[in-house]
Amino acid sequence: MSSVQLATRVDEAQDRLFRETTKRLGTTPADAMRVFVAAFNQHHGFPFDVRLPSVEPFETEDDATEFVSQLSRKLLDETR
Repeated sequence: MSSVQLATRVDEAQDRLFRETTKRLGTTPADAMRVFVAAFNQHHGFPFDVRLPSVEPFETEDDATEFVSQLSRKLLDETR
């Protein structure tokens, strides 16, 4: 089976982080890309969820205020 070369461009910070992470995982950037391509093909798309969150807007300003109040109380209780 013959192979082909895939190429893409990313910014320098993303490249550095990618290379550091693959090294820490004990693999190479090329192997990580091969794993991704294989997973992408096996899943017939991204091997993870790619979607916008489904968030329903509040019906009223009072509903939004109540939600924020309840969330604040919950967070305060959890930090105590």
